[in-house]
Amino acid sequence: MAGHNEKPASRFTVFATVTFYLVAAIAMVMANKWVLNKTDVPLFFLFTQLVIAVVLFACLHVSGFLFRMPDKPMDMALLKGLLPMVVLGVINLNLNNFTLKYVDASFYQVARGLVLPFTVILSSMMLHHRPSLLIIVAICIVTGGFLLGVAMDLAPGGMSTTTPIGVICGVLSSVTTALQAVVIKQALGVVGGNAMDLSWYNNVLCAIIMLPCIVLAGEVPNVMKLFNEGGPALNTFIYGSAITGVFGFLIGIAGFLSIKITSPITHMVSSAVRGVVQSLVAVWFFGDIITTGRGSSIALILIGSIYYTWLKNEEQVAKERAAAGSASKLESGGYERIPMKDVDADIRKAEATQ
Repeated sequence: MAGHNEKPASRFTVFATVTFYLVAAIAMVMANKWVLNKTDVPLFFLFTQLVIAVVLFACLHVSGFLFRMPDKPMDMALLKGLLPMVVLGVINLNLNNFTLKYVDASFYQVARGLVLPFTVILSSMMLHHRPSLLIIVAICIVTGGFLLGVAMDLAPGGMSTTTPIGVICGVLSSVTTALQAVVIKQALGVVGGNAMDLSWYNNVLCAIIMLPCIVLAGEVPNVMKLFNEGGPALNTFIYGSAITGVFGFLIGIAGFLSIKITSPITHMVSSAVRGVVQSLVAVWFFGDIITTGRGSSIALILIGSIYYTWLKNEEQVAKERAAAGSASKLESGGYERIPMKDVDADIRKAEATQ
């Protein structure tokens, strides 16, 4: 949210930002699914997307718009600092693609429905911050939605298009997405807090790492076959790579703008709307079926996610009010100075009780 001294964004700016985010995200998922249905080279497809993003960054650099390539060379210290983020990013991107390959587009949100629960769990473990009871309730709602959707789709007589491997990839993808929040924060410190520089390094290094992965996965013969035979499959790959490469580049900017210009609740609601619209587009574009189980699962995940965001927003507002109240009392001389020896004694007492 904007700071107290910043002018709030206009309604049109918020609407345009949310619309931009929705279009970019939905187009990315639909185009990815379209290509993955027609080809058998998911790793090479991802490599192509990364290369297109690198080319677009280079175009921005040449034009001098928004981005200038960092002057800092890729030395060993830089590579060592960015390695955890890059490796995790490659794993996460591949898991996302494999999830989408082995489940329907309308089920993709359900398969990756544990991102929020894993994020809260990892934050609690790493930051030693115990979530409130209401936060736990919100997480349980999201988890219940995931379990309901998976159980009904994998049950005998359920959707034959949902595979266990797709669900497993979705769960692992949720874990890596949650971990990314931690490693990206650490990686930002390596590049001086510049998000565009970090995105540039990430795309370049991920593309480099993907090359040996393509060879090790045995995709080279399939890539050669794709280009030698040509036809509809190659056309789908080329057009799909172009679309997803551009939208993959834009979606990072779109997500950043959505968080920066809108409130956290607006951003989460727009994400929720994206999930619903994405499922409806999948019905129209791919002929997916929205069963009662899938519909109920998506609804629970969205309700739990929005409730969680609202709770966190209320917690933040309460902290800001408390901080503002303390500051005003200090300014008016409402509190006396506390000797540092007393503070040290209180800290030792608190540590002894933990």
